[in-house]
Amino acid sequence: MNGIATAGLVAVFLAGAGATWIAGVLLAKATDAIDDRLHLGEAMGGMVLLAVAGSLPEVAITVTAAASGNLGLAAGNLVGGIAVQTMVLVICDVASDRRLPLSYLVGSLVPVLEGVLVIAVCSVMLLGALLPASTAIGSVSPASIAIIVIWIGGIWILNRVRKSPQWQVHMPGSHPGRPHRRVAHPRAAKPFASRSTVYVGLVFFAGSVVTLAAGVLLAQSGSALADRAGINGVIFGATFLALATALPEISTGVAAVRLGDNQLAMGDIFGGNAFQLCLFLVADVVAGRPLMPTLGAQNAWLASLGILLTLVYVASIVVRSQKCIVRLGADSIVVISIYVIGILGLASLR
Repeated sequence: MNGIATAGLVAVFLAGAGATWIAGVLLAKATDAIDDRLHLGEAMGGMVLLAVAGSLPEVAITVTAAASGNLGLAAGNLVGGIAVQTMVLVICDVASDRRLPLSYLVGSLVPVLEGVLVIAVCSVMLLGALLPASTAIGSVSPASIAIIVIWIGGIWILNRVRKSPQWQVHMPGSHPGRPHRRVAHPRAAKPFASRSTVYVGLVFFAGSVVTLAAGVLLAQSGSALADRAGINGVIFGATFLALATALPEISTGVAAVRLGDNQLAMGDIFGGNAFQLCLFLVADVVAGRPLMPTLGAQNAWLASLGILLTLVYVASIVVRSQKCIVRLGADSIVVISIYVIGILGLASLR
């Protein structure tokens, strides 16, 4: 990529972002169709497979950046992606209802548990960043393993809560929508309903290949652009790169709230954020050393920013404020303010 002009690098980056968007949306539809037909989400292995499928851009960028030694870009994309993807809920809030905030419409405590899982894995990552590099199991940080264990345990708990909740919650005026995508929507047609499972599998495979290839292009062109612009790899990974990989989540999130699936829209964002940090284990293996001890102040700042943004939405689901200003709930306005201040603060850190 170093021999390409800056304008060419920008074109490559935008092409990678566009390919990620289109392929990511198709991949999400194919994933939903396969899960609906094979019930993958009912087994732990299937849940892991579905989570990986939804995070293929991050997988590609993490592997590419870690293999090339650009640990700042890899870490910035993983950690900063949590804050950026949480900001997708602001867009979903605008698209959900003109009078009531998204958090008021959710009408379920399951997204609260999913948000708590995000906070848990972020906290473990911050603890892992304090460990010396010599504290490792082979080339892997113990914290990377702990994140995997906590994520699997959290998914198991969430699955039990969905199947047999031990409490009942009444939230007047809410509109949670479907509890799971396998439940038929009364208005929306199931994706690829007239196609065979083999056809859907081919779409899934093609979408995966394109998404992975686009992720490699984004990582390589993004690294070169950051170097030429003099932008820290952590900052570039946490902003432009994280935004590019969040494009599919924007499309699927807006589509969900327009169908009235408000609980699914928020749960998908929190679920993706929780799994994203599991990729630290992949980064450790590819880089041949623990990544967390190299995080530094900027990534610690980004992780704390992600925790704060998640806390605002988690609390707002419980508080259920009905106030909307220009189609934005009060919680989304607070989230925007925190994010802007957070990015300004990030730029001041070395």
